[in-house]
Amino acid sequence: MKAIICGGGQVGSSIARELAAERVDVTVIDQNPELIRRIRDTLDVTTMVGFASHPDVLEAAGARDAEMIVAVTFADEVNMIACQIAHSLFNVPMKIARVRSQAYRNPIWSDLFSRDHMPIDAIISPEIEVARAIGRRFTVPGSFEMIPLANNRLRLIGVRCEDNCPILNTPLRQLTTLFPDLRLSIIGIIRDGTPIVPSGDDHLEAGDEVYIIIDAEHVPRAMAAFGHDEKEARRVIIIGGGNIGQSLAADIEDQFSGISARIIELNQERAEEAAHVLGKTGVIHGDALDPEILNEASISKASTVVAVTNDDEVNILASLLAKRYGAERAVTLVNSNTYNPLLAPLGIDVVVNPRVITVSTILQIVRRGRIRSVHSIGENFGEVIEAEARDTSSLVGKPIKDTKLPGGVIVAAIRRDEDVLMATKDTVINVGDRVILFATKDAVRKVEKMFAVSFEFF
Repeated sequence: MKAIICGGGQVGSSIARELAAERVDVTVIDQNPELIRRIRDTLDVTTMVGFASHPDVLEAAGARDAEMIVAVTFADEVNMIACQIAHSLFNVPMKIARVRSQAYRNPIWSDLFSRDHMPIDAIISPEIEVARAIGRRFTVPGSFEMIPLANNRLRLIGVRCEDNCPILNTPLRQLTTLFPDLRLSIIGIIRDGTPIVPSGDDHLEAGDEVYIIIDAEHVPRAMAAFGHDEKEARRVIIIGGGNIGQSLAADIEDQFSGISARIIELNQERAEEAAHVLGKTGVIHGDALDPEILNEASISKASTVVAVTNDDEVNILASLLAKRYGAERAVTLVNSNTYNPLLAPLGIDVVVNPRVITVSTILQIVRRGRIRSVHSIGENFGEVIEAEARDTSSLVGKPIKDTKLPGGVIVAAIRRDEDVLMATKDTVINVGDRVILFATKDAVRKVEKMFAVSFEFF
């Protein structure tokens, strides 16, 4: 398979890395020679310096033979035109574009991207995806990650172990004895920045970030078992009234009737726009680093502050200042990985990385076949995969303990018809089961062989 990636920034290079690891023939186009040089030096892909929407550049990149184009340059218009040209001139089957401006996403223009107009198969809006990801976390107080699985019957939860976690230093194999009715599986631990695929002999330590897959009905009990009894958010202060802030506020208005929100926005024009667009959300024009503005927003009564400006440093400092003045919890958007080791010790409760969210969303779109869904966790740690077991799979018809799972793979749960089963070593997988498992990046290709099916892309 051949894919063209337009844009060599953080998102483009990450997608190129993921696809190249799955033996896709990838060509990356960017007009910045320095970005192209970095990609050429670090990835096994073809690179080109050029303007991604120019027909001659796309032709030189192999568009006539490409099965997919992913346009993620910084310019919406370049992304859209690249996809249009890929369709009109080169008949590329799958076209994905990143479109940031919400002007193109207005429902009244819903047919803009139809096949008869601008035939783009999937539109990715990072701001909307980030807002949705933050909103999901409101449903599980105390978590830093929440993703629904198996038609909402299961949850992927990320939780940090604090000093008061009652199960610290307890071998994981004993959790079943301690909580016999709690249906969960611990699939990953990040300790001091180091990812760990846990075994029954491992234990949890204070500061660990733990990923669990759990029956949706058991989430509150599981959070209590990990020492988290945070109340649901009632007052949310959003720092930054741009696309992410407005999308999050709109989601809160539509989906969370018990939550009231306020926005703090430094730019007067943007603050006025947010006040005009949002019906129930209060908007304050001012600097979130100014204590007087924080007091005006009643920061001391806020259950959660969400910092989503376009400046990492402002987001970090505003979050810390808000907690200093009484906010209970901080959710902070950070693009750069440079600050990651510092954020938890400083008191940042949840870090949101737009690049990871965008890449994960794009991978869900391009993968098809028996792989039903894919969700990236951690920074290049691994993926939670929902896949259908076929009769040719080596997993079918015998207990999991006898299947010789490759290292880095944990089978967590099974959806069988309308039932959801937490997997044990004695569980037998049947043909047609939806298997929810975790695989480290190095083990993803082994999962492909294990299910006797290739990752298909459309």
